[in-house]
Amino acid sequence: MSAYVISEVEILDEALASRYRTLAAAAIAEYGGRYLARGAEAEVIEGPPTSRRLVIVEFPSMAEARAWYASPAYAEALELRAAALERRLMLAEGIAALA
Repeated sequence: MSAYVISEVEILDEALASRYRTLAAAAIAEYGGRYLARGAEAEVIEGPPTSRRLVIVEFPSMAEARAWYASPAYAEALELRAAALERRLMLAEGIAALA
């Protein structure tokens, strides 16, 4: 069953964010992930407005999503994260396909 990494992002340093994106994308691909949305402007139709960008990544499973986040492949990107961007990061399990 697929799993999703959902991130609301505010860029703090564009140069560092660019390096973070490169490293993160390579690690995501290594763990079977694919971007569904990357840096998308969210249209808020309920709740408080936000200027944060939205990133959605699909992984084959929750185990793969968790393994990616804890991986040595993502560690270098994660070290840059605090200086590059502020975010809220969430994991969500998808639903089983209907037969």
